[in-house]
Amino acid sequence: MKNTMSFQDAVKICFSKYVDFKGRARRSEFWWWFLFTVIVGCVFQMISHTLGYIVNLALLLPTLAVSVRRLQDLGKEWFWILLLLIPFIGAIILLIMFSKEGQKGSNQFGPDPKA
Repeated sequence: MKNTMSFQDAVKICFSKYVDFKGRARRSEFWWWFLFTVIVGCVFQMISHTLGYIVNLALLLPTLAVSVRRLQDLGKEWFWILLLLIPFIGAIILLIMFSKEGQKGSNQFGPDPKA
């Protein structure tokens, strides 16, 4: 059984589940997507600030979707994403949560994505 997914697989999955907030996302899926958005955002910001903002806005929904699916893999409800409304501290708490291993086996949000 493969424990992690590749960069390309994670990006494909996140684009195919652009606004899919159901199910669970593996830790590697979330972190590869995070890396992708940082790289793409930086590249387009260097080309043009306006273009960078447009690209970041276009990536906002899939980023929220994979974040919610990641929380669901941890057994948490979607509203935990609202921690982002707490400046700085909320993002740190979420990043720590996202780095934890998901629940083994099925939970109320679906089957184990590693299975």
